[in-house]
Amino acid sequence: MASLSTLYSSSPSPSLKQSVKPLTAPTTRGGDSFSFPHTSKPTHLPPLTLSASRSDTSHSDVAVKKELIKDPDALWKRYLDWLYQQKDLGLYLDVSRVGFTDEFVADMEGRFKGAFKAMEDLEKGSIANPDEGRMVGHYWLRNSSLAPRPALRTLIENTLDSICSFADDVVSGKIKPPSSPAGRFTQILSVGIGGSALGPQFVAEALAPDNPPLKIRFIDNTDPAGIDHQIAQLGPELASTLVIVISKSGGTPETRNGLLEVQKAFRDAGLNFAKQGVAITQENSLLDNTARIEGWLARFPMYDWVGGRTSVMSAVGLLPAALQGIDIREMLAGAAIMDEATRTTSLKNNPAALLAMCWYWASDGVGSKDMVILPYKDSLLLFSRYLQQLVMESLGKEFDLDGNTVNQGLTVYGNKGSTDQHAYIQQLREGVHNFFATFIEVLRDRPPGHDWDLEPGVTCGDYLFGMLQGTRSALYANGRESISVTIEEVTPRSVGALIALYERAVGLYASLVNINAYHQPGVEAGKKAAAEVLALQKRVLSVLNEASCKDPVEPLTLDEIADRCHAPEEIEMIYKIIAHMF
Repeated sequence: MASLSTLYSSSPSPSLKQSVKPLTAPTTRGGDSFSFPHTSKPTHLPPLTLSASRSDTSHSDVAVKKELIKDPDALWKRYLDWLYQQKDLGLYLDVSRVGFTDEFVADMEGRFKGAFKAMEDLEKGSIANPDEGRMVGHYWLRNSSLAPRPALRTLIENTLDSICSFADDVVSGKIKPPSSPAGRFTQILSVGIGGSALGPQFVAEALAPDNPPLKIRFIDNTDPAGIDHQIAQLGPELASTLVIVISKSGGTPETRNGLLEVQKAFRDAGLNFAKQGVAITQENSLLDNTARIEGWLARFPMYDWVGGRTSVMSAVGLLPAALQGIDIREMLAGAAIMDEATRTTSLKNNPAALLAMCWYWASDGVGSKDMVILPYKDSLLLFSRYLQQLVMESLGKEFDLDGNTVNQGLTVYGNKGSTDQHAYIQQLREGVHNFFATFIEVLRDRPPGHDWDLEPGVTCGDYLFGMLQGTRSALYANGRESISVTIEEVTPRSVGALIALYERAVGLYASLVNINAYHQPGVEAGKKAAAEVLALQKRVLSVLNEASCKDPVEPLTLDEIADRCHAPEEIEMIYKIIAHMF
């Protein structure tokens, strides 16, 4: 593909090795009635410091945290008082094991007024990402009537219809690969990174049926061995593989590299990539123009008002899901119901606000504790990875909206229960107290009629339930706070609701701490630094090439290479570049 290949750098010739004198590592120089659940800059209040146990207690509004409630009757009452129920979704939120006080809640209700107003303005189309001058419209994707302009509503609706129609035609065999013995597409290879991969991966793991019409694989890195492995696993089914390339610009290096590698595999197999390629990208991007000129099978839009980490309800997540037989309209419906539930300005009746409030309490509003996500369901294994990007890329910011240095953020990690009770629960209960936990519980173990007793009155799922509740109790008994989110079963509707719940919680928390949740300057800085390394590598190659062309070959020391690159200050990086190449 000519328009992209100019961005590709070839490996050095083996003959260049003669130009480098043998390298040695550089020397170092001397850090009681209830349902039973199993932008305009917002007005900002100064952070509320909550724990007198912190080393920094210089704030005037320090509020000492009380001991957690241990009396069983008082705990039961607190559970009933604070249990949130969304009956249409079968979703419950229990914050009773977080030790916030009535005084704290009263203070936060005032703070949330500004957060609710900022969210209302965002949904109406205000510039909620001021650093990039953009609207933030991922909520419109599941309710197009919210979009501020008719053209946007039409675009959202037409794109959804096109996704459903295309997926139906692929699954039915109406759209088929040109040279596959199977006579239809059997595999999906998704090429993307960050939000273009994590969302689709989570949805596939959570919702894909046991025998989907098309199985999905992901190339989500620029690791050659990883790419080779995915292509090798396809084997002869490469001829029946639909390749979906996801990149807003088309110039994201990792995605571009994956595309070039896949295209080479197609050429080597004598296949026509264009007849099996699909682009999801912004209109008139490099990728869009390439797909149009080369006649790819289909193109679907990405929008500048939807960030990567909130794009799972766009074509980015919906197309791969639909091709796997997942009901994407149900996923959108679940998200829309949750969006409506989280618009209320009643703190106690807004589950996203309750989450944001608990995060603020647990981390002192400055990220002082980590968020550990523990889903007790194998199909939700990737939820913690998905939330890691959603939360950390949104909230991890150096500056607030007023330009003050704040270094905000919440660290997120996790895996699944009960597996990780045998990994890091020991430290969570008895080690350093630098976290709060979130348990994700699923009530239905198996489809109705499929459970059986391992022993009298006890199923395999009962053990999982016991492990969750036991771990929650053991942590709380030792002063460890936790949140519990319960859903009845893992369905497209409940997964859509979970995604929407956390998207809104992140937006509200960002308003509480006065940061822009919708840009990622740190990521861009990393990309810029990587580009500088590659540019330096080209200069190193040029110097070595010139030396290798002399007769005899001119040997060069590391210092001499750095001088000829006009970068003596980059000698360590030049050493690493040469070590990598040779």
